[in-house]
Amino acid sequence: IVDEASGVADPIMEAIMERQTAHSRMNDAEETRRFRTVNTKEYVDVLRELTNAGQNVNLLIAGNSMSPFLIHLRDYVFFEKPKRPLKKGDIVFYQRETGQYIMHRICKVDSSGYYMVGDAQTEIEGPLRREQIFGLVTHVQRKKKIEKPGTFWWEFFEHIWLTCLPIRPFLRGAYGLWARMMGRYRPDADIEDRTGE
Repeated sequence: IVDEASGVADPIMEAIMERQTAHSRMNDAEETRRFRTVNTKEYVDVLRELTNAGQNVNLLIAGNSMSPFLIHLRDYVFFEKPKRPLKKGDIVFYQRETGQYIMHRICKVDSSGYYMVGDAQTEIEGPLRREQIFGLVTHVQRKKKIEKPGTFWWEFFEHIWLTCLPIRPFLRGAYGLWARMMGRYRPDADIEDRTGE
């Protein structure tokens, strides 16, 4: 998914459109949302080429595996080719053996490789080889605000939320129950949305 108002450079779209077939035209619903649907793998292929050329690129979040930090079709991530050793807590892009592109958080690094988990998940994936990882998220646009290393929510999810991995289902369930009791529960909202922070 590409937001036409996001400032993604024209050459990116041109490269994508060259690779696309006629079925990539927008339907009426997409036009009203001002989104264009493109083949995800082809799009990320182009972004990967740009990061290999030294550029920092952005992508609209599609999917729920990184909630509650990043919300589907609301937030953007900005990433580049890693320029430093990767560590626990980093959000990275990698390619599975199947060819599928994934963005998750590193939860463990050891001699066997890198282990990943989404912020909404408890099941760990890995080990992955270093060469499977091609992008490091440097900052995000979350609720129209920039979050980066050093900001509260970035640090909260990188450190505190990551250590809560075994009890995430309980925490989310308990919060959902509390929110329902307070009349604030909205299934499509994240924690901050529900509390009004």
